[in-house]
Amino acid sequence: MKTILAAALLALSCTAASAAEGGFVTRTAGDLADVCSGGPGGTERTAALNFCLGYAQGLMSITIDKDKNAVCLPPNPPSRISTMRDFTTWARASEEHRSMPAARGLLAFFQERFPCKS
Repeated sequence: MKTILAAALLALSCTAASAAEGGFVTRTAGDLADVCSGGPGGTERTAALNFCLGYAQGLMSITIDKDKNAVCLPPNPPSRISTMRDFTTWARASEEHRSMPAARGLLAFFQERFPCKS
């Protein structure tokens, strides 16, 4: 599990650093939730939402590639937008969630939201 998280954090840190140069800072789950909320509107909102969805897809792909039982999506999963809205609510619900590193927080949310049945 630590290997999966380390690989995800390494891959996403490159993405986060690159996006931060363009204006998106995602050090914590709270930062990521702020980006995923879409900001004020216009092209910045579109860019923020696209970044958010790409970040989530990247993390999910890395996680499932490394451990098929880390996160288990249902046969008819909710939309990505809906899931990331739920993540935003989850991240903002507690200081513990808000202060987690972004990838670790998003992975914790995915594992809570889409647990694998034993």
